[in-house]
Amino acid sequence: MIFTLLFMLISGYLIWRSSDGFELASDYLGRRFSKGIKGATINAVASSMPELLSTFFFLFYLKDSDSFSGGLGITGGSAIFNILIIPISIYFALFFSKKIRKIPVSRRTFMRDGLFLLLLTGFVAAIIHSPGGLKWWHGALLMAPYFGYVGYLFFHVHKKHPGDPDIFEYDPPDKKTSIRDVLKIDLEKMVLRSKMINRKSAWMLLMVSVAILVVATWMLVYSTDMLGKEIGIPILFISVILSAAASSVPDTVISIRDAAKGNYEDAFSNALGSNIFDISFALGFPLMIYTAIYGKIIMHSEIVNASSDIWVVLFLITGITLLIFGIGKSFNLFKVLLLCLLYVAFLIFIYFVYAHEMNFISRLF
Repeated sequence: MIFTLLFMLISGYLIWRSSDGFELASDYLGRRFSKGIKGATINAVASSMPELLSTFFFLFYLKDSDSFSGGLGITGGSAIFNILIIPISIYFALFFSKKIRKIPVSRRTFMRDGLFLLLLTGFVAAIIHSPGGLKWWHGALLMAPYFGYVGYLFFHVHKKHPGDPDIFEYDPPDKKTSIRDVLKIDLEKMVLRSKMINRKSAWMLLMVSVAILVVATWMLVYSTDMLGKEIGIPILFISVILSAAASSVPDTVISIRDAAKGNYEDAFSNALGSNIFDISFALGFPLMIYTAIYGKIIMHSEIVNASSDIWVVLFLITGITLLIFGIGKSFNLFKVLLLCLLYVAFLIFIYFVYAHEMNFISRLF
């Protein structure tokens, strides 16, 4: 078990280090996008690669009837982490570094992305109970809303409010790449090599980050499966808490750094946009490919009910969070405390529904 947890920690570290490359590459490639769009598209897609790759690995590596529950768990848990923990992290990062007590929030952007996310969450909760199992067209249905969402952003929002590419600033590091940089997995120095970033090098940086993520997410899925077998509980429970937190590291890092630059709209929209991408594409695309090759997925009734419970809770938490952000024009300590209470309530729910009923604590001792 210790080895498995260590393996999971290493995967989380690799995911964290790759987020630096994501941030710089997405900043450059999205410099022409209007506020709120970069966070909801390029940042969201880049930082959500762990969830997409994890769902692929859960399906194609485990290949059993309940393997998709790992994808449902890591996506649902990550969505709850993103919508609650990321805003909390943004607030405390700005409070301790810049003594900012109130962060301005664009209610228009938050409500736009939030309502779309709410509909998607309810959609997944309904699909889980599909009679006859999950088929390829369920995956296609899940993917369709994301393409519509991106089309709306680019052909409606971006057209009216184009971005300013001159805002982007970058000073390449002076020192050359050292052995220490390689051991730290400093992708900026390893890929750019003290040169000015351009379109070609930005895409290269993004691809190298994805390559590292492929390795990291395989390690995450493998350790999730092993830990579940060691403790004797389904991967759904492991993935919804531990794996989801590890996979959400890039989202958190990118959002905090956007907020530190004063780009609050992208910082918050990245959390919501990541959830939209996770739920629509990171679940839908692997589901469509897997079922097209191997046929429909039929999960055990207990796993279906457990997965459904998570997504119903996610639907409720998303709705409550929208109400919290819809009141007032700023994000303050009072709202932070409310989000903390929501996350604690979610953990208690997981404990009583899964940990307590399955009595896994007694299995540990």
